[in-house]
Amino acid sequence: MSRYDHPMQARQGDQDYFKSVLVTVVGSAFAAAGYHLADEPMQWLGGRYRFIKPLEGGWQAIIEFQVLAYTDNAYTGQQPSRFRVTLIRSDQPAGKPSNHPDYLHRTLSQLVVGDFGVAILPSAEHWWLFSDTTSLGNALAEAGHLAVGYGIPWLQGDLSPDDARGAADDPSSA
Repeated sequence: MSRYDHPMQARQGDQDYFKSVLVTVVGSAFAAAGYHLADEPMQWLGGRYRFIKPLEGGWQAIIEFQVLAYTDNAYTGQQPSRFRVTLIRSDQPAGKPSNHPDYLHRTLSQLVVGDFGVAILPSAEHWWLFSDTTSLGNALAEAGHLAVGYGIPWLQGDLSPDDARGAADDPSSA
């Protein structure tokens, strides 16, 4: 992160700081949808944070944030830190891959840009960049908004890119 750190960040490691801002920005909205932050401290050390919702039949929906936090030094070249969001629906423990046809695994940017065709992000391979508290909060708010609007309904089976295309092609929906 930058040399213009928030005073709270000066007392926390980059991963802990990301987690505290993540929970502050998206935690309430995800909790309202039935998701909770998984207690996985070993994964947090590696920058992975998962919000999990149990579904019927032993399935689980997962919203996973993977952060790459860069500290300014001679080797990083003042790179901004970044994160991406992955959506998973699985019948396997810890969201592991499944051969079941209802298994889902997609980044949020792939879902929004690639599958739904909404060009709100620069590409389907988008990583949200941040270099300070304000840019982190803004990036998390944008990702959280897209997760609530597209990701959560998609994981629950309530929204499909096919449904969106069908509505766009249906003249009676105008």
